[in-house]
Amino acid sequence: MELLCVLGLLGALCVLYFGFQLIRFLRADADLTLLWAELFGHSPESKLSGNVVWVTGASSGIGEELSYQLAKLGSRLVLSARRENELLKVKQKCLEISNLEDKDILIVPLDLTNASTHEAATENVLKHFGQIDVLVNNGGRSQRSLCMETDLDVYRALLEVNYVGTVSLTKHVLHHMVQRKKGKVISISSVTGFIGVPLSSGYAASKHALQGFLNSLRVELGSYPDITISIVCPGPVQSKIVENAYTEKIEKSAPTTDQSSKMPTERCARLILITIANNLYETWIAEQPFLAICYLWQYTPTWAWWLTGKLGAQRIQNFKRGVDADSSYFTKKIK
Repeated sequence: MELLCVLGLLGALCVLYFGFQLIRFLRADADLTLLWAELFGHSPESKLSGNVVWVTGASSGIGEELSYQLAKLGSRLVLSARRENELLKVKQKCLEISNLEDKDILIVPLDLTNASTHEAATENVLKHFGQIDVLVNNGGRSQRSLCMETDLDVYRALLEVNYVGTVSLTKHVLHHMVQRKKGKVISISSVTGFIGVPLSSGYAASKHALQGFLNSLRVELGSYPDITISIVCPGPVQSKIVENAYTEKIEKSAPTTDQSSKMPTERCARLILITIANNLYETWIAEQPFLAICYLWQYTPTWAWWLTGKLGAQRIQNFKRGVDADSSYFTKKIK
């Protein structure tokens, strides 16, 4: 009888434990390893203060928000993007919200597709700061168009900016990090870096390529344990990436759509900083149902194909009706 009571108690505890974990997962907005690091790992405040951090794509969206949060942490910043006037605005706000001085923030205008300028840009940063502790490869462009309607030039452009440009800049910065035998390279990929989705076939291809490069590079750098290669895979996040996305033709702009249903940029940036502080190799930053899909692709790909097909059809429907492709999956029915 006592044994039955003990077994019953253990069973009840197991049910409570798994119930708690299920609720935790349903409320999660990142993979469980990252959320564990947020609770019990190193804080960005303890690891990034005083570091020289180079952020590409810093003029808007995730890159802009990362710059503000890094400035508050006391990181010295290199801000890069194509639009120098927008970088000047970001720099000014960084100075206003932090204790940084003008010399602590360097603006380096950069076009990722112009690889011939990347060596000079790197030398400019090293001349100013003498070191690069962290490179955040955030610059890039997305896509909103169906494959059969999209010019081949769009696919070439996506590979040039998201893959080739990032590889080029990373190689130049790595020469410096290898000499110092330490450094961090963080590349902002996407959940489409390992999951194919409609309307983003070229974007997904460029991110798949980027992740293949970075995973291989990490192994090559095995003899440099203090050089960390991290991949961050966000799901839908509030930013201007949709507005700046390629469409069927290079010269055609994507329509502006409502982004309010997506993860706030501030939360995404904070989780990226936790990734950096804890030297995590790969992290997923996404709210449900996107986070669940990531886990399904990792552990049960047959189910993942089925669910991705269902959501993919909804994504195409959203797109054709002129609303944001990533919204309204479970929150409301599109009329």
